[in-house]
Amino acid sequence: MPYVTVDGETVEINGEKNILELVRKAGIELPTFCYHSELSVYGACRMCTVEIDNMGLVAACSTPPADGMVIHSNTKRTQRLRRMVVELLLANHHRDCTTCDKNGACKLQSLAYQLGVRKVRFGDRKEMLPVDDENSSVVRDPNKCILCGDCVRVCSEIQGIGALDFVGRGADTCVSPAFGRRLGEVECVNCGQCVAVCPTGALTGKSETEAVWNPLSDPSKVVVAQIAPAVRVAIGEAFGKKPGELETGKIVAALKKIGFAKVFDTVFAADLTAVEECNEFLRRLAKGERLPQFTSCCPGWVKFAEQHYPEILDNVSTCKSPQQMFGSVVKKFYAKEMGVNPKDVFVVSIMPCTAKKFEAKRPEFTEDGVPDVDAVISTNELGLLLKQAGIVFEELEGQAFDQPFGLTTGGGVIFGVTGGVAEAVLRTAADVLKIDLGYVDFKEVRGFQGLREATVHLGDTELNLAVVHGLGNVRKLLDAVRSGEAKYDLVEVMACPGGCVGGGGQPQPNDTESRKARGKGLYFSDRLAQLRSPGENLAVTKLYETYLGEPGSELAHEVLHTGYGSRRRISGDIKINGTRPGALDVSVCVGTGCYLRGSYDVLQTFTRLSDRHDIEGKVNLKATFCLEHCENGVSIKVGDRIVTGVTPLNAKEIFEKQVLSKLCADKSSCSCGLSCVATDEERTRR
Repeated sequence: MPYVTVDGETVEINGEKNILELVRKAGIELPTFCYHSELSVYGACRMCTVEIDNMGLVAACSTPPADGMVIHSNTKRTQRLRRMVVELLLANHHRDCTTCDKNGACKLQSLAYQLGVRKVRFGDRKEMLPVDDENSSVVRDPNKCILCGDCVRVCSEIQGIGALDFVGRGADTCVSPAFGRRLGEVECVNCGQCVAVCPTGALTGKSETEAVWNPLSDPSKVVVAQIAPAVRVAIGEAFGKKPGELETGKIVAALKKIGFAKVFDTVFAADLTAVEECNEFLRRLAKGERLPQFTSCCPGWVKFAEQHYPEILDNVSTCKSPQQMFGSVVKKFYAKEMGVNPKDVFVVSIMPCTAKKFEAKRPEFTEDGVPDVDAVISTNELGLLLKQAGIVFEELEGQAFDQPFGLTTGGGVIFGVTGGVAEAVLRTAADVLKIDLGYVDFKEVRGFQGLREATVHLGDTELNLAVVHGLGNVRKLLDAVRSGEAKYDLVEVMACPGGCVGGGGQPQPNDTESRKARGKGLYFSDRLAQLRSPGENLAVTKLYETYLGEPGSELAHEVLHTGYGSRRRISGDIKINGTRPGALDVSVCVGTGCYLRGSYDVLQTFTRLSDRHDIEGKVNLKATFCLEHCENGVSIKVGDRIVTGVTPLNAKEIFEKQVLSKLCADKSSCSCGLSCVATDEERTRR
């Protein structure tokens, strides 16, 4: 085997792609900022620099190994360089560490201590940029960004969104949405994966802990909590435990201790969702319409579909997510049973997901000014809430969920891991179709591969399924479905890698190994459950008997279903050459879909041709978001007319036909070099 020598120890090369992996294989934890094993290699921060005989100082993350290399990880030069890097980062970093959301969990803070940086020889950051805190899910503080690029790469490479990127050059470089917009104005889907990889406080989940403390101290409010499945296998990490350990009972006990009147399980609502979604799916399957049916539990995925693939919204299940079903049922029915006005019931959702914050604020989920869910806190925020209350989590004795929303099944529990929703729907369908499967797992839909396909038989019915997680993979699947290359009956979609166990509100490290361990904990909980199919949940059955009638009834649709529509990615225009009254408006869409098809090249061609034909003042050239119809190529708008199918190759021809021809129609506006007395046919030909 080829080998390298790391600090005197021989280490075999066995498929490692870079020196960093070999150094860590030798038991030495080299510090990094910009390196992330699930993302492309960036090699910018230089924290992982090592010294190699006959090569000098190199970045370990971006240097491939070679047989016989002699590597030194802790020389005076490498130590001095790492301390210098940390000092330079701190000099450009807003050092409000004592009040920062990442205090105690900041990688920069941790490495400064580890490397012995006790004094920064350079001045403090003088100019403070505005903090973007208008997004409902994510807060962006550019003053704390260290330009590691993790957020840029995860948004582009894993999620396929590209809402963040590097802007500017040299000392002016920063990470920002396009054109200096705020995150709430661009195509961000609120998934929080940027938060999950950010090593400092530059990107954090928007905290709602204060919104929870206020009603807890208000005697006129009845505060109830719902706990998502993926929270119970991750909250222990906030208290030093390993990922995947079930802490359900302790969560209930802790919330009761700080004043929650009732603590319920979102798994109940997951069971309810599975029943409704299964009913909807079987009806569509029988009629052969609106297939494949896409699941609708994930708000990040739903927003992605609204922004990028609005043409498939009819195929998305109309079922609300479990979070919103729970809130709707509590406000509409349970409040009456308690004899409390719905506006005095304060529903707190404890979720692994930052997009749930956005979902709870959607206008579809508010009735007469009363939201179905009043506040959403993440797993990380729950840990902070309990620490603020002085709860000694490790010493708590577990308690059971309150009834009637505490009775759950294993099928609802596995909603928290990729493949779980599809499996729960299959178990429910078997019940509805009266197929006795016994104690069976649909292992065909399990796993952590980004896109999985399975063919499942329920009696004589053959179903083609797909399970996909990570929006970059979702985009590939949707393109295959749209082109006819792939045909499915049911598709489960989760925005976050691994599903909810990898949500943006989960503790760090939020990597593949942590997600797998959390998923394993949920499957273990499923195996322990006495009831495994959502259709067996007696509390769900009673809810139908008492209030809803039957799955898919008119009242069930009113309470448990919703609808979605096309959503403009970014509002407003960016002026390229100013605005003149009476001039012809020409807009080029630079939204994500058109950008990927060359809209910036089209815009440059239009700008160059405008200058060449000397039509300044007669054309208002703009970059805009979004003209839709992205599937047909770049979209432009000339006056009131939308033209699609534009490419960098035909941009000149389109400009002459659509823009110059309009100007030529008015003799006083002609600047195209063509004869204004020429016929329309001649002008077009020339």
